[in-house]
Formats: sequence, C-alpha cells, structure tokens
Amino acid sequence: MKPQLTDKWALVTGASSGIGEEFAHQLACKGMHLILTARRESRLKELAEKLFQLHGTKTVIIPADLSQAEAVDNLIAEIRKLPDPVTLVINNAGFGNVSSITNSDLKHLLDIVEVNISVVTRLTYEFLPDMIARNDGGVINVSSVTAFQPVPYMSVYAASKAYVLHLSEALWAELYETDVRILALCPGPTKTEFFDKAGAASWLSKTFAHTSSEVVSKSLRYYERSRPICIPGIKNWLLSFVSKHASRKRVVWESRKVFHNLATGTKSKTKADE
Repeated sequence: MKPQLTDKWALVTGASSGIGEEFAHQLACKGMHLILTARRESRLKELAEKLFQLHGTKTVIIPADLSQAEAVDNLIAEIRKLPDPVTLVINNAGFGNVSSITNSDLKHLLDIVEVNISVVTRLTYEFLPDMIARNDGGVINVSSVTAFQPVPYMSVYAASKAYVLHLSEALWAELYETDVRILALCPGPTKTEFFDKAGAASWLSKTFAHTSSEVVSKSLRYYERSRPICIPGIKNWLLSFVSKHASRKRVVWESRKVFHNLATGTKSKTKADE
C-alpha cells in the first residue's frame, strides 16, 4: 500500500541545492509540507517562496550548519515545537572531499564524519520511534554508490556512505512488520554542486551523470514500494554488483584510478607497473 503523503510534513536536510532541493520540489508536488534546513538561508527562502507559488506548500525554514552539534540540537528543538508530526525524514545533507593523505584537512574530514554519520544517525533515531508508535512514516537516507566499495582519495566519504547503507538496510529489516519505511538511496555521479565543493570541479564533466530529478523520482518510487535500497541507473547497479563479487584488492585498485590523477597530480600506475 502506498504511503499517504498529502498534507503531511517532511524534513529535508541539505535542501538549498541539488538532490535536497529536488526532494523538496517533488514532495511538494505530492502535497507534502516541508521543514527545510541547510546553511544558506537565502536559498531556502527562495525555494520556500517558489514552492508556495507553485503548490501552496507550507514551509518552515530552519537554517543550520549540521557539522555543529548545537545546531542539530536547535533543529530538533524547533521541530518538536511544531504542532504536526514529521512523517518523512530525508537525510540528504552531506559532503565529501577529494584529496591525498598529505593534502587532507583533518578538521574537514571529521566534519564529514559528523554530518554524514552522526547527524544521519541522530535524526533517524530521533523520529523513528514516533513513526513506529503511529505506524506511519519513514526515512530516506542518501547514501552513494561509493558505499559498495572503498574509494582511495575519497576514503572518508565512501566509508561514511557505507555506514549509511548498512544502517538503513538493518533498520529496514527491523521495521519489516510495520508500515514504517526506510530506504537507502545510493546514487552515482549526479549533476549537483557536490564535486565542485569536494575539490573535483573538473571531474563531473568527464563522466556520465544523472540529474537530481531522475535520482529523486526513482527513489520515491522505491520508497512507495517499501524497498530497502535504490541505485539509480543500470551502470551504477552493475558497479555495485561487481564490487560485491570481485576480489577486494581488485576493487580498491580499480577504484584508485578514479581520482588518483586529480588528487595527486601524477599519472596512476597500471597493473603492469606493479
């Protein structure tokens, strides 16, 4: 049975651009009202105005830098003051970086862990008990196709997304006998600001990428069917399949080639060079 979303409330983190912004648009099309959070308040206000003009969507804007624990505390406190419960949580906020070990900023890496792991865990467990009590609602956690393999030069990001995938799969099984849903969305390269912010602005132009609209629309179809995982695109699905069946050494070696030149400024070795 499809979940009833009309006139219910969804929380979307990282809503100011990319996949988060697209979730806001598509959920508004389904009649949902939205709690929008991200660091860029002006972008959130623009989005809220647009959604109201197009769909009459009610919105609550809570600007927050989720790498800061007090900002997460405030976000939860503000949501708890609202008269209506959260029916859907979209844990989309997250970021990564592309760099070698010696060029990495440790504070930045720890912020990735905080936002991609700690915040996802906290918001998931904050709202799931209420959903279980009502036997209604769900969570979509945005993971990545990198969750299926280690990615050198993007090691912390890929590891964080593996956590999100495993957490979501486990909770899906725990929730199986309820009407509460949880989905791990595992997109491949997507046409967003992600790689610009990660320090790999030139990389996206060299590979195939889906649009945010394609990614979100497929994830919502899978959510409605109560699937545990959504991997948009046959190429990304094949990559996840191969990653599970090839040797670990082969997987990480092939993955190493993706960002080696960009991160180090040197040509990657071939198997013949080993």
